[in-house]
Amino acid sequence: MSHDTDQTPTSSPPYAEAPGRARAVTLAVVLTAELMNALDGSVVYTALPAIAADTGATTAALQWIDAAYVLTFALGLITGGRLGDLYGRRRIFLTGTTVFTLASLLCGIAASPELLIAARVLQGAAAAAMVPQVLATLHVTFDEGSRAKAFGLYGTVMSLGSVIGPVLGGVLTQADLFSLGWRPIFLINLPIGIAAVILGLRCLPESHDRTAQRLDPLGMSLSALGLLLITLPLTMGGEHDWTIWTSAMMVAGLLVLTVFLVQQKAKMRKDGSPLVVLSLFTDRTFSAGLTAQLAFGLLSGVFFLSWVLFMQNGLGLTPGQAAVGFVAASLGEMGGAWLAMSLVTRYGRAVPQAGALLAAATLAGYHHLITTQGADMGTVPAATPMLAVGFGLGMIGAPLADLTLGKIAHHHAGSASGLFNTATQLGIALGTALTTVVFFTYISADTRGPAVNTAFTDSLWYVIGTLLTMWALMLLLPKQTHAN
Repeated sequence: MSHDTDQTPTSSPPYAEAPGRARAVTLAVVLTAELMNALDGSVVYTALPAIAADTGATTAALQWIDAAYVLTFALGLITGGRLGDLYGRRRIFLTGTTVFTLASLLCGIAASPELLIAARVLQGAAAAAMVPQVLATLHVTFDEGSRAKAFGLYGTVMSLGSVIGPVLGGVLTQADLFSLGWRPIFLINLPIGIAAVILGLRCLPESHDRTAQRLDPLGMSLSALGLLLITLPLTMGGEHDWTIWTSAMMVAGLLVLTVFLVQQKAKMRKDGSPLVVLSLFTDRTFSAGLTAQLAFGLLSGVFFLSWVLFMQNGLGLTPGQAAVGFVAASLGEMGGAWLAMSLVTRYGRAVPQAGALLAAATLAGYHHLITTQGADMGTVPAATPMLAVGFGLGMIGAPLADLTLGKIAHHHAGSASGLFNTATQLGIALGTALTTVVFFTYISADTRGPAVNTAFTDSLWYVIGTLLTMWALMLLLPKQTHAN
């Protein structure tokens, strides 16, 4: 594949004069945007009771306050990546970040559940434009030698944001800053987003796919419809006891995506401007990495939801005590990510494979600990293993983007980034849906005590199996990121 840069000559002067400093600013700007997205995908969890009390939101409305963002974001990622390829990744990133910041303001001042849901839809759409440009910009800005560290930081931020989000939501809501209650969970994005836009205008380089010709409206519609028909029942089906409509929608979604693939092949033959560059899937590294990322999202969706319920409903810990486990997992992920970034250039796929084995072994030990101690476990024994689990997950998440996308041609960076992020979101939605099978088979959401502990230990085997499957998939990833 070609490795020629497609960066346009319109890059800002500071970038040309001080590449080290400007690249550091570029990294900080795009990772800040990714952090805002990762946090906003999960920050509402612990704030939902306060939102319901303040706005009078029904249970259905609370579901949609969460789902409106997740669904809109997942549906738009492929299109967002292609928009960056066509019209410039800097331009689309700044547009998406600006709209995301304004949508956060609308979320923070919403006076009714309906307005909040509408603002969350806008926020998700803006994130879908913003986020694919993050990986694409890193891909074309950093050379092969420094890209691994940049991608590693991306993986770290993405993982940490989703773990820290519920903690931040609880802290900000409980703090009741300026008597605003839950609203600061969204308003905190305003100064961050404004700073990202100002710095981005000054320092971000522009790049695009010079071979791209035009948008593919039919492909955009088919991909969005197919993903909607799959992700909607995955997101909402559990609340409706998985009635027949959920299965019918998912089957219809698969059929629509099949039509989409046929249409994309025809579009490629006709004018060479499909929405998705299907030739990317002929690269076994990309296909294996994408599948591994899907599995990573899946295990995250299964594990973290069931683990929170185990900590609070099974062990009877308070939300504050349970947050200790999130902190342990976050510290572990940071440590694992930093180690992975220092080793992946030399050891390649062996690094995330070691992380998968470490996480799997720790969870097997966690299973034994819970089985022997049960409800007698306190906060420290329940939270401490999460250091090692987080360490292993950090060793996976940090290098996986680099190992998957590192050899992709620059002019396909946006499309590849959109697919990579879509795999993550679909995996999380699928994992969350699968908790009905692997966790809620014999208990309900309000069950307390030993039955919850049993359900959680049973679910751990599914997570361990997914980690071992990822280990096998990663055999197809590069042994090294580049020659030393």
